[in-house]
Amino acid sequence: MSFATRDGREWTPEYLVSINNKKCIGCGRCFKVCGRDVMTLKGINEEGELVDLDNDEDDEIEKKIMVLNDQGACIGCGACARVCPADCQTHVSAAAKAA
Repeated sequence: MSFATRDGREWTPEYLVSINNKKCIGCGRCFKVCGRDVMTLKGINEEGELVDLDNDEDDEIEKKIMVLNDQGACIGCGACARVCPADCQTHVSAAAKAA
């Protein structure tokens, strides 16, 4: 599978396939640079369960993390990886995914 930039240079997309919730600090930088709703911010409650963020329950949230929202919408640009201070994302090249 071959991809190219607008001017014809070879380019290999690297798709976001997972976010390590132990390393993620929930800063939201990746969310801010992604215009495709690939990720969303969630909370982890006292029981370790993933929960939607709701202002009424913020005091029960132990930690906020980014999670995959629409993995199929990722175009493999890598912007999220470049801004992540926690290095908590795993990306797979388009060539590896096709194999």
